[in-house]
Amino acid sequence: MAQRVLTTRPMLPGDGLDRLGAAVDLVRPPGPGKPAPETLHELAAGVDGILCLGNDSVDAALLDAAGPSLKVVSLASMGFDGVDQQAAADRGVVITHTPGVLAETTADLAFGLLLMARRRLGTARDSLLGGEWQAFDMGGHLGLDVYGATLGIVGYGAIGQAVARRGKGFGMRVLHHSRSTAPSGTPDTAPDENGSVAVDLPTLLAESDIVSLHVPLSPATRNLIGAAELRAMKPTATLVNTARGGVVDEDALLEALHAGTIHSAGLDVFAREPMGPEPTPLARHPHVVPLPHIGSATESTRAHMVGLAADNILDVLGGNPARTAIPGSSPVPRKDPA
Repeated sequence: MAQRVLTTRPMLPGDGLDRLGAAVDLVRPPGPGKPAPETLHELAAGVDGILCLGNDSVDAALLDAAGPSLKVVSLASMGFDGVDQQAAADRGVVITHTPGVLAETTADLAFGLLLMARRRLGTARDSLLGGEWQAFDMGGHLGLDVYGATLGIVGYGAIGQAVARRGKGFGMRVLHHSRSTAPSGTPDTAPDENGSVAVDLPTLLAESDIVSLHVPLSPATRNLIGAAELRAMKPTATLVNTARGGVVDEDALLEALHAGTIHSAGLDVFAREPMGPEPTPLARHPHVVPLPHIGSATESTRAHMVGLAADNILDVLGGNPARTAIPGSSPVPRKDPA
């Protein structure tokens, strides 16, 4: 009997689904968009693999709906905060993701948000389109400099390092903080190959003109940037978040923007996604540049993500280790899942 794989969307960029469908029986949900949980659970019954997106919930209910035949769940996403890792481990299911392939693309977007928020480009564009540009105003749409500013990067994996390289190209002083790397010294220490110096988080917050977040969402990083951290930043500082919305206490950020505790924010991610027809007060704030979680949204990157997700499934179902299992997950399925 042919192996069966469920994809949680009927169509995805690139040829990954076509390659997968040539090797297995591919089960696709009806209609566009994200299927309802009950539909997904019904379709998952008896499948050997599931290819899903980062905003899909991979919980015990979905794993049990698939049953003991399930060997691998492959996310076309770098983030995996929607996965019940313990439930997967208990059932001997491999969980994979797509790290690395979206680093440069997401770094581009982080820098775009940085520029838009810092220079207030969004409000300037809105003013022009609203017919408000009637004369040259020396004091209109004044933003803050990017060239020569201090960029602080929280989280120094592939994306954080890519942002550091861009900052170096803009003549910025670059600092970074990583939970896995001890600070190398003071901000005056010689920079690494990316032009960045490792410092502790309090130093980074106090010294930086722009703070850019690149950490995964976990219990240790939820609300990592809260009221106290925002107060520690400069009143002229810009916060950029292309990681996960839950890394920032959004109520505290909105209050900080209202009070002038910090200058601005560029946000590609929010605690509530998708936001629907009623954007949150934070997204509507005039000093916020909001985007709908499009950090990896280029044709080539999204195609690469789906392709790697498909390859992870084909590897595991073919009896080989997954290429990119999430940290803590075995790259091969347990033979006697509980």
